[in-house]
Amino acid sequence: MADFHKPSLPGAVVFDTLADQDDPAERSAAGHRIANLLVRGAHDRDDRDLIDRVLHLADSEGMGAIAELWSKAPAETLSGALWRLYALRTWVHHNPIQASREYVAGRAYAPVQEVLAGVVDPPGPTEVIELVDTVVRGIVATDFDIALDRAAAFAHIVGVGRGQLDDSDAASAARLVDTARQLRAAADAERRGDLH
Repeated sequence: MADFHKPSLPGAVVFDTLADQDDPAERSAAGHRIANLLVRGAHDRDDRDLIDRVLHLADSEGMGAIAELWSKAPAETLSGALWRLYALRTWVHHNPIQASREYVAGRAYAPVQEVLAGVVDPPGPTEVIELVDTVVRGIVATDFDIALDRAAAFAHIVGVGRGQLDDSDAASAARLVDTARQLRAAADAERRGDLH
């Protein structure tokens, strides 16, 4: 994910009903609230209004404006899991040929992960993008744990593949495998009802 750059955060006017966005604790709380609303759904009219505003922001500014609120969240939180999904998706969209190449290189070393990831064979750039988009769409479904498992499997295969290539960056490959481990742990926490 070396080519990935954090998106910039728009002004605080977007979240005018939320607390001061310059305060890191308030930004974290806002990110946590939005993550919960996106994955768990709205409970009242105020929640529905905020979801509408968030979706409008995502349409007009891009999902990066929202994901930035999750970027500092610990891996074992809902916000942290969403950040990792977003970062993985963004990297694949910016580097589909590299992602496909690394996936192909890694799948022989992780056959069980390949089945779980669910990439169409042969996995070209388009198929890799489709997989990641399908996984990310799963965040609004009841099977969030499965979406996390699939993303973890994909990240694991790509990380292993990156490590197998002659021009590989070992540290980058290790970070990607670590991201896979974090996503897998988040999926386990989701199944236990502990992902908050």
